[in-house]
Amino acid sequence: MDETWGLTQMTKVEVVANGDDVAAVTGLFTEVGARGFTAVSNVSGLGHSGQHQGRLLFNDRSSLTYLTVVLPPERAGVLLDGLRELLSDRSGVMLVSDTWVSRPEYFR
Repeated sequence: MDETWGLTQMTKVEVVANGDDVAAVTGLFTEVGARGFTAVSNVSGLGHSGQHQGRLLFNDRSSLTYLTVVLPPERAGVLLDGLRELLSDRSGVMLVSDTWVSRPEYFR
């Protein structure tokens, strides 16, 4: 692992998905051994499918959710393959970046 400023390099994956797809995304996180993740429901934004408001319409499946997970780089490939397949025929976006953490044991 690359150490910079006393921090350890990891991979951060961010996903914005429809509420209907949240269980599938978090299932993929779990399958690759992620020890935790963050999910924020009812996010707003503008994308290919137009404007999305951050309020619930009828239930949590009618809105967008932002999910993020941090994991060791060697586990990222399997997760990215699964997310690409999942999002291939659905709306949603995936962002991937290098990040550095102060407590790598939380993510291994």
